[in-house]
Amino acid sequence: MEKRNYLSTPMFGESIKIMLLGSGELGKEVAIEAQRLGVEIVAVDRYDWAPAMHVAHRRYVIDMLNSNAVKAVVKREKPDVIVPEIEAIATDALIELEEEGYFVVPNATAVKIAMNRIELRKYAAEKLGLPTTKYALATNEDEAVEACDKIGYPCLIKPEMSSSGHGHAKVFEPSPKAVRDAYNYAIAHARGRSGRVIVEEYVDLKTEFTILSYRYLDEDGSIVTDTCEPVEHWRYGHYHYIESWQPSSKPLEILNKAKEIGIAVAKGLGGLGIFGVEVFLTKDGRILFSEVAPRPHDTGMVTMASQELSEFAIHVRAILGLPIPRPRIVTPAASLAIYTDKDNIWAPKFYGIYEALKIPGVDIRTFGKPATYRERRMAVILAKGLTVEEALEKARKALTHIRIE
Repeated sequence: MEKRNYLSTPMFGESIKIMLLGSGELGKEVAIEAQRLGVEIVAVDRYDWAPAMHVAHRRYVIDMLNSNAVKAVVKREKPDVIVPEIEAIATDALIELEEEGYFVVPNATAVKIAMNRIELRKYAAEKLGLPTTKYALATNEDEAVEACDKIGYPCLIKPEMSSSGHGHAKVFEPSPKAVRDAYNYAIAHARGRSGRVIVEEYVDLKTEFTILSYRYLDEDGSIVTDTCEPVEHWRYGHYHYIESWQPSSKPLEILNKAKEIGIAVAKGLGGLGIFGVEVFLTKDGRILFSEVAPRPHDTGMVTMASQELSEFAIHVRAILGLPIPRPRIVTPAASLAIYTDKDNIWAPKFYGIYEALKIPGVDIRTFGKPATYRERRMAVILAKGLTVEEALEKARKALTHIRIE
């Protein structure tokens, strides 16, 4: 992608075309930002009427793990930019397409590394030299028992490919049966067909950060790497995030070290676009790399309220070759993800919206997912305040009004 001095009109001869491979709630916001700049959007996912499909010009439903299906839809549409938005993609197809001249964001190799939990950990620890939790690999039940004994208890077993905590299992104490059960749980809930797992040291967390690192073209054509101010987030015992907020109140020394990790990961993986780099701060003071999404991050949805440019606007500007003045925080803000515990509700309704939106500074984004399943994220509350604490209080109060039926 080159530095861009013009925008065009979607659906006409010289329109810029972005294809989203994966069309969830993050892809939906990317599509909205891109459409504001006159970009034509093609949304692809494994199920119909995924969130981004509601705001795309065209949509396709394919098996995202089928290389031939991925290549076929790309060659039919011939997009200017391919934007992977989920983990479960046939990454070898992306490498082939890139070799044929297609522009994959941030690049096909980065996507393949970042979407594979094992390869990513090896890349971060062994190539980039970043601090991480202790880890070991296993390809069957017996190896998993050995790996857990090596790492120590408690420990976590995670599938090679997963996101948002799917397939993660905690083993509390030495027990071959518990380890085997955890291994099989991880494999059953993995994205893809791999039998490999990673066993990680369980650490007591003080907090977590998402470092939104981004790479874009400068005026002279060189690539600039920078970061937003750290987003802090918390899970409340869940594997997926519940709340995130910006700015963080943690000491500047800690935040700068976390940003250094974010910069190192983005530079190492290369390409253009935004990277959601997750960093742990442990109770014993360690600052550790956890993982990275080569795209906007769910915890970064708070930037739709807190920053001059959201993470989605940054991503779109970067991949279109547009400038990105470092975005300032314009107000303390918080996000609170809304999950459902109900299975198989089609065309779900959100009740209590009127009361929630009466709270000053509160906004809600419903994702438009056509059906529910247990622990599925369905919407997010955004709240602004004079302080982060006020914003969080508003978001929590809004949540008490909302129910999904």
